Amino acid sequence: MTQAPEVPARSRAQISDRTFRKDPWWQAPRITATLLTIWVLYATVRVFTGHWYFVAKDHYLTPFYSPCVSGECVPGSSSLGQWWPAVPPVIPYAIVALVFVLGFRTTCYYYRRAYYRAFWRSPAACAVREPHAKYTGETRFPLIGQNLHRYFFYAALLIGILLTYDAAQGFRGPDGNFGIGIGSLVLLANVIFIWGYTLGCHSCRHITAGRLKNFSKHPFRYWLWTKFSWLNARHMQFAWISLGTLMLSDLYIMLVASGAFSDPRIFN
Repeated sequence: MTQAPEVPARSRAQISDRTFRKDPWWQAPRITATLLTIWVLYATVRVFTGHWYFVAKDHYLTPFYSPCVSGECVPGSSSLGQWWPAVPPVIPYAIVALVFVLGFRTTCYYYRRAYYRAFWRSPAACAVREPHAKYTGETRFPLIGQNLHRYFFYAALLIGILLTYDAAQGFRGPDGNFGIGIGSLVLLANVIFIWGYTLGCHSCRHITAGRLKNFSKHPFRYWLWTKFSWLNARHMQFAWISLGTLMLSDLYIMLVASGAFSDPRIFN
Protein backbone atom coordinates (compact mmCIF):
# COMPACT_ATOMS: atom_id res chain seq x y z
CA MET A 1 0.00 0.00 0.00
CA THR A 2 1.47 3.30 -1.13
CA GLN A 3 1.64 6.01 1.52
CA ALA A 4 0.69 9.50 0.40
CA PRO A 5 3.55 11.99 0.69
CA GLU A 6 3.23 14.64 3.36
CA VAL A 7 2.41 18.12 2.04
CA PRO A 8 4.56 20.82 3.63
CA ALA A 9 2.69 23.51 5.53
CA ARG A 10 2.05 26.65 3.52
CA SER A 11 3.62 29.90 4.59
CA ARG A 12 4.40 33.27 3.11
CA ALA A 13 7.39 33.51 0.86
CA GLN A 14 10.34 34.82 2.84
CA ILE A 15 11.51 37.79 0.81
CA SER A 16 14.15 40.02 2.31
CA ASP A 17 13.96 42.71 -0.35
CA ARG A 18 11.45 45.50 0.14
CA THR A 19 10.25 45.02 -3.44
CA PHE A 20 11.40 43.57 -6.74
CA ARG A 21 10.00 46.53 -8.67
CA LYS A 22 12.55 48.28 -10.87
CA ASP A 23 10.47 51.33 -11.79
CA PRO A 24 10.63 54.59 -9.77
CA TRP A 25 7.63 53.62 -7.61
CA TRP A 26 8.60 56.11 -4.89
CA GLN A 27 7.98 59.17 -7.06
CA ALA A 28 4.16 59.14 -6.87
CA PRO A 29 3.90 59.04 -3.04
CA ARG A 30 6.58 61.73 -2.72
CA ILE A 31 4.77 64.03 -5.14
CA THR A 32 1.48 63.38 -3.35
CA ALA A 33 3.01 64.12 0.05
CA THR A 34 4.57 67.35 -1.22
CA LEU A 35 1.40 68.67 -2.84
CA LEU A 36 -0.85 67.76 0.09
CA THR A 37 1.59 69.36 2.54
CA ILE A 38 1.69 72.60 0.52
CA TRP A 39 -2.10 72.72 0.34
CA VAL A 40 -2.61 72.00 4.04
CA LEU A 41 -0.06 74.65 5.06
CA TYR A 42 -1.65 77.25 2.78
CA ALA A 43 -5.18 76.44 3.94
CA THR A 44 -4.17 76.47 7.61
CA VAL A 45 -2.61 79.92 7.30
CA ARG A 46 -5.58 81.30 5.40
CA VAL A 47 -8.39 80.06 7.65
CA PHE A 48 -6.68 81.60 10.67
CA THR A 49 -5.70 84.87 8.98
CA GLY A 50 -9.07 86.56 9.45
CA HIS A 51 -8.43 89.13 6.70
CA TRP A 52 -8.92 89.57 2.95
CA TYR A 53 -11.67 87.01 2.48
CA PHE A 54 -14.52 89.17 1.14
CA VAL A 55 -14.76 91.73 -1.66
CA ALA A 56 -17.88 93.74 -0.87
CA LYS A 57 -17.98 95.64 -4.19
CA ASP A 58 -17.94 92.47 -6.27
CA HIS A 59 -19.71 90.20 -3.72
CA TYR A 60 -16.85 87.68 -3.69
CA LEU A 61 -16.52 85.43 -0.64
CA THR A 62 -13.70 82.90 -0.51
CA PRO A 63 -14.80 79.25 0.00
CA PHE A 64 -12.40 79.05 2.96
CA TYR A 65 -14.66 81.45 4.91
CA SER A 66 -18.09 80.24 3.83
CA PRO A 67 -20.38 80.43 5.68
CA CYS A 68 -18.95 83.31 7.70
CA VAL A 69 -21.07 83.13 10.85
CA SER A 70 -18.82 84.80 13.41
CA GLY A 71 -19.56 88.21 14.86
CA GLU A 72 -16.17 89.27 13.48
CA CYS A 73 -17.27 88.76 9.86
CA VAL A 74 -17.28 91.95 7.79
CA PRO A 75 -20.69 93.35 6.76
CA GLY A 76 -22.17 91.57 3.74
CA SER A 77 -20.13 88.38 4.09
CA SER A 78 -22.57 86.55 6.39
CA SER A 79 -25.05 84.96 4.00
CA LEU A 80 -26.50 82.85 6.83
CA GLY A 81 -26.29 85.57 9.46
CA GLN A 82 -24.01 85.79 12.49
CA TRP A 83 -24.60 82.85 14.81
CA TRP A 84 -22.46 84.05 17.70
CA PRO A 85 -20.53 87.17 18.72
CA ALA A 86 -16.85 87.75 18.13
CA VAL A 87 -14.67 84.74 18.88
CA PRO A 88 -10.92 84.42 19.53
CA PRO A 89 -8.73 84.23 16.39
CA VAL A 90 -7.91 80.61 17.21
CA ILE A 91 -11.44 79.68 16.04
CA PRO A 92 -11.90 79.97 12.24
CA TYR A 93 -14.79 82.14 11.06
CA ALA A 94 -16.19 79.26 8.98
CA ILE A 95 -15.84 76.63 11.73
CA VAL A 96 -19.36 75.28 11.01
CA ALA A 97 -18.58 74.10 7.48
CA LEU A 98 -14.89 73.43 8.09
CA VAL A 99 -15.58 70.43 10.30
CA PHE A 100 -17.68 68.72 7.65
CA VAL A 101 -15.44 69.69 4.73
CA LEU A 102 -12.42 68.19 6.46
CA GLY A 103 -14.44 65.16 7.52
CA PHE A 104 -15.64 64.54 3.97
CA ARG A 105 -12.23 64.99 2.39
CA THR A 106 -10.16 63.05 4.91
CA THR A 107 -12.52 60.06 4.90
CA CYS A 108 -12.84 60.03 1.10
CA TYR A 109 -11.78 56.73 -0.45
CA TYR A 110 -9.35 58.38 -2.83
CA TYR A 111 -7.76 60.64 -0.21
CA ARG A 112 -7.36 57.67 2.13
CA ARG A 113 -5.33 55.92 -0.51
CA ALA A 114 -3.34 59.10 -1.17
CA TYR A 115 -2.28 59.93 2.37
CA TYR A 116 -2.00 56.30 3.50
CA ARG A 117 0.62 55.81 0.81
CA ALA A 118 2.25 59.21 1.03
CA PHE A 119 2.59 59.60 4.80
CA TRP A 120 1.97 56.25 6.47
CA ARG A 121 3.55 54.00 3.84
CA SER A 122 0.60 51.65 4.20
CA PRO A 123 1.80 50.57 1.68
CA ALA A 124 3.80 53.16 -0.26
CA ALA A 125 2.95 51.43 -3.56
CA CYS A 126 1.64 48.17 -4.97
CA ALA A 127 3.99 45.20 -4.45
CA VAL A 128 6.05 47.19 -1.93
CA ARG A 129 6.28 45.88 1.62
CA GLU A 130 5.06 48.34 4.24
CA PRO A 131 7.18 49.01 7.31
CA HIS A 132 4.43 48.27 9.84
CA ALA A 133 4.70 45.06 11.83
CA LYS A 134 0.96 44.36 11.84
CA TYR A 135 -2.17 45.47 10.06
CA THR A 136 -5.47 46.19 11.79
CA GLY A 137 -7.24 47.95 8.95
CA GLU A 138 -9.88 50.54 9.82
CA THR A 139 -11.23 48.66 12.82
CA ARG A 140 -9.66 50.66 15.65
CA PHE A 141 -9.48 54.28 16.75
CA PRO A 142 -8.84 56.62 15.02
CA LEU A 143 -9.20 54.92 11.63
CA ILE A 144 -12.56 53.42 12.53
CA GLY A 145 -13.84 56.96 12.05
CA GLN A 146 -13.37 56.49 8.31
CA ASN A 147 -16.74 54.72 8.33
CA LEU A 148 -18.42 58.10 8.86
CA HIS A 149 -17.72 59.03 5.25
CA ARG A 150 -21.26 58.30 4.05
CA TYR A 151 -22.65 60.68 6.69
CA PHE A 152 -20.18 63.44 5.84
CA PHE A 153 -21.42 63.11 2.27
CA TYR A 154 -24.84 64.49 3.21
CA ALA A 155 -23.21 67.50 4.86
CA ALA A 156 -21.04 67.95 1.75
CA LEU A 157 -24.19 68.28 -0.34
CA LEU A 158 -25.37 71.18 1.83
CA ILE A 159 -21.95 72.81 1.62
CA GLY A 160 -22.02 72.41 -2.16
CA ILE A 161 -25.36 74.23 -2.27
CA LEU A 162 -23.93 77.01 -0.11
CA LEU A 163 -20.88 77.41 -2.35
CA THR A 164 -23.19 77.49 -5.37
CA TYR A 165 -25.07 80.37 -3.74
CA ASP A 166 -21.77 82.16 -3.08
CA ALA A 167 -20.78 81.70 -6.72
CA ALA A 168 -24.15 83.08 -7.85
CA GLN A 169 -23.60 86.12 -5.61
CA GLY A 170 -20.34 86.67 -7.45
CA PHE A 171 -22.36 87.43 -10.58
CA ARG A 172 -23.76 90.60 -9.00
CA GLY A 173 -22.09 93.74 -10.22
CA PRO A 174 -21.10 96.74 -8.10
CA ASP A 175 -24.61 98.20 -8.59
CA GLY A 176 -26.26 94.97 -7.38
CA ASN A 177 -27.48 93.91 -10.82
CA PHE A 178 -26.13 91.09 -12.96
CA GLY A 179 -22.44 91.41 -13.70
CA ILE A 180 -19.43 89.32 -14.62
CA GLY A 181 -15.86 89.68 -13.48
CA ILE A 182 -12.88 87.36 -13.59
CA GLY A 183 -13.62 86.49 -9.99
CA SER A 184 -17.15 85.43 -10.99
CA LEU A 185 -15.69 82.89 -13.43
CA VAL A 186 -13.13 81.68 -10.89
CA LEU A 187 -15.86 80.99 -8.32
CA LEU A 188 -18.03 79.33 -10.98
CA ALA A 189 -15.20 77.03 -12.07
CA ASN A 190 -14.53 76.13 -8.45
CA VAL A 191 -18.12 75.18 -7.69
CA ILE A 192 -18.35 73.08 -10.87
CA PHE A 193 -15.34 71.01 -9.85
CA ILE A 194 -16.56 70.84 -6.24
CA TRP A 195 -19.81 69.30 -7.49
CA GLY A 196 -17.88 66.98 -9.81
CA TYR A 197 -15.86 65.74 -6.85
CA THR A 198 -18.85 65.50 -4.48
CA LEU A 199 -21.21 63.70 -6.86
CA GLY A 200 -18.43 61.37 -7.98
CA CYS A 201 -18.09 60.12 -4.41
CA HIS A 202 -18.42 56.36 -3.96
CA SER A 203 -21.13 56.93 -1.35
CA CYS A 204 -23.17 59.01 -3.80
CA ARG A 205 -22.96 56.28 -6.40
CA HIS A 206 -24.01 53.65 -3.87
CA ILE A 207 -26.88 55.72 -2.45
CA THR A 208 -28.23 56.42 -5.94
CA ALA A 209 -28.62 52.84 -7.13
CA GLY A 210 -26.00 50.69 -5.49
CA ARG A 211 -28.50 48.48 -3.70
CA LEU A 212 -30.92 47.99 -6.57
CA LYS A 213 -31.38 44.42 -7.74
CA ASN A 214 -33.11 45.30 -10.98
CA PHE A 215 -32.09 48.40 -12.91
CA SER A 216 -34.89 48.07 -15.47
CA LYS A 217 -37.49 48.72 -12.77
CA HIS A 218 -35.83 51.97 -11.78
CA PRO A 219 -34.80 53.68 -15.05
CA PHE A 220 -34.31 57.16 -13.58
CA ARG A 221 -32.15 55.97 -10.70
CA TYR A 222 -30.18 53.85 -13.15
CA TRP A 223 -29.67 56.90 -15.39
CA LEU A 224 -28.39 58.89 -12.41
CA TRP A 225 -26.14 55.99 -11.43
CA THR A 226 -24.53 55.96 -14.88
CA LYS A 227 -23.82 59.70 -14.67
CA PHE A 228 -22.37 59.48 -11.17
CA SER A 229 -20.39 56.42 -12.21
CA TRP A 230 -18.79 58.51 -14.96
CA LEU A 231 -17.76 61.05 -12.35
CA ASN A 232 -16.63 58.27 -10.02
CA ALA A 233 -14.27 56.89 -12.65
CA ARG A 234 -12.59 60.32 -12.62
CA HIS A 235 -12.75 60.81 -8.86
CA MET A 236 -9.00 61.20 -8.50
CA GLN A 237 -8.87 63.96 -11.12
CA PHE A 238 -11.78 65.85 -9.55
CA ALA A 239 -10.23 65.43 -6.09
CA TRP A 240 -7.01 67.15 -7.18
CA ILE A 241 -8.58 69.74 -9.48
CA SER A 242 -11.08 70.82 -6.82
CA LEU A 243 -8.22 71.27 -4.33
CA GLY A 244 -6.52 73.47 -6.91
CA THR A 245 -9.62 75.55 -7.64
CA LEU A 246 -10.27 76.01 -3.92
CA MET A 247 -6.78 77.42 -3.47
CA LEU A 248 -7.02 79.50 -6.64
CA SER A 249 -10.38 80.98 -5.60
CA ASP A 250 -9.08 81.89 -2.17
CA LEU A 251 -5.83 83.32 -3.53
CA TYR A 252 -7.63 85.42 -6.14
CA ILE A 253 -10.11 86.86 -3.63
CA MET A 254 -7.34 87.49 -1.11
CA LEU A 255 -5.36 89.50 -3.67
CA VAL A 256 -8.39 91.54 -4.73
CA ALA A 257 -9.53 92.12 -1.14
CA SER A 258 -6.03 93.18 -0.05
CA GLY A 259 -5.84 95.75 -2.86
CA ALA A 260 -3.10 94.00 -4.82
CA PHE A 261 -5.19 94.57 -7.95
CA SER A 262 -8.80 95.25 -8.95
CA ASP A 263 -11.05 92.58 -10.35
CA PRO A 264 -11.21 93.00 -14.16
CA ARG A 265 -14.88 93.40 -15.08
CA ILE A 266 -16.26 91.82 -18.23
CA PHE A 267 -19.78 93.17 -17.81
CA ASN A 268 -21.12 95.63 -15.22
